[in-house]
Amino acid sequence: MAEGEEDRPKERREAPIWDRATRIFHWVLVVLVVVCYLSGRNGRFDIHIPAGQALLVLVAARILWGFAGSASSRFRAFIRPVREIAAYLPTVLRREPDGRAGHNPLGGLSVAAMLLVLALQASLGLFAVDVDGLYDGPLSFLVSYDAAREAAELHAMVVDAILILVGLHLAAVLFHLLYKRENLTRAMLTGRGRLAEGQTPPRIVSDWRALLVLALAAAAVLGGIEIAARVF
Repeated sequence: MAEGEEDRPKERREAPIWDRATRIFHWVLVVLVVVCYLSGRNGRFDIHIPAGQALLVLVAARILWGFAGSASSRFRAFIRPVREIAAYLPTVLRREPDGRAGHNPLGGLSVAAMLLVLALQASLGLFAVDVDGLYDGPLSFLVSYDAAREAAELHAMVVDAILILVGLHLAAVLFHLLYKRENLTRAMLTGRGRLAEGQTPPRIVSDWRALLVLALAAAAVLGGIEIAARVF
């Protein structure tokens, strides 16, 4: 080994880390969250209700993708044991990219939290009714008016949790960009990232599998709503 070679920074190689389905999910989710928020704030329930159902389909598809998707998109890749999260914490302030083939342990927790909160929010909306009874969720007829109003109030409260999670997510993206010199947004646009030494590119599965997962999620969510409307 040449003199000084040990001190030379290791070159990071660029490789695919995100499949197309995960990237499309991410950006469509951003659009739907904004549409749902603005339409709800402005009383445009003619937009808010179908957008909420679309969001629920998307979240259901992402949950399925967490088991059937590419290696970096699966839950087992980013929902890590407590000991791994604890081991990662001392490295957060290092001024270098993580170089991981996917989410780091803290990012994985935020993804899981966002999916759970969005699933809860959209599900509450199915049973909610506005105070005048003019607009109601597609399954509100299954519960009493009082229960539907409670669902609506919880639906409004969960918005704050979503805004907090979105704020933390944006702060983390900026922290990685400005402090750790790691462009997470670029990776989520192009699907490619720079891997640290020892990191193996994840296995990327076919886009056809993603279409099948989306179809199953849509059938489960929209079909379930339709069946409930016909049966009950």
